[in-house]
Amino acid sequence: MKLSDALKRAQTMDLDLVEIAPTANPPVCKIVDFGKFRYDISKQEKDRRSAGTKLKEIKFRVNIDDHDYLTKIRHAEEFLEKGNKVRVQLQFRGREMAHQEFGMELMNKVRDDLATMAQVEMEPKIAGRNITMTLSPLPANKRKRRFAPVEEMSADEPQPAKNKA
Repeated sequence: MKLSDALKRAQTMDLDLVEIAPTANPPVCKIVDFGKFRYDISKQEKDRRSAGTKLKEIKFRVNIDDHDYLTKIRHAEEFLEKGNKVRVQLQFRGREMAHQEFGMELMNKVRDDLATMAQVEMEPKIAGRNITMTLSPLPANKRKRRFAPVEEMSADEPQPAKNKA
């Protein structure tokens, strides 16, 4: 369509002719209300800015129980699923400092368990009484959860029987 024809059509509709893709061949234009067009663009930019990655932190201890470990790993997967970075911090207390190798083993286990969701941004580093590691999420199409969230049982479903010994 010729430029003059497009301008006439826009004027008859009491709207504006806005160039959408000036570098395209031929340039792409749209007939829209310019005020609304600018508002939509500013809204999209605002959404894009607020969707920036946040840093979430998960704290571990050396002697963590399996169930507690899985709960924390599930939380980390949720954070990574939402596109947030995760800082994994392992805290030593008292005599635990004598066995820092256990802490490094736990950090390596966390790294391996979250390998399908994240990549290591900062390798585990010992700083005082802590070991810290930062993980950043993989691209959305490469993420795969290994630890599914636990489905909560409703009151209608029969509860599993507990053995009394």
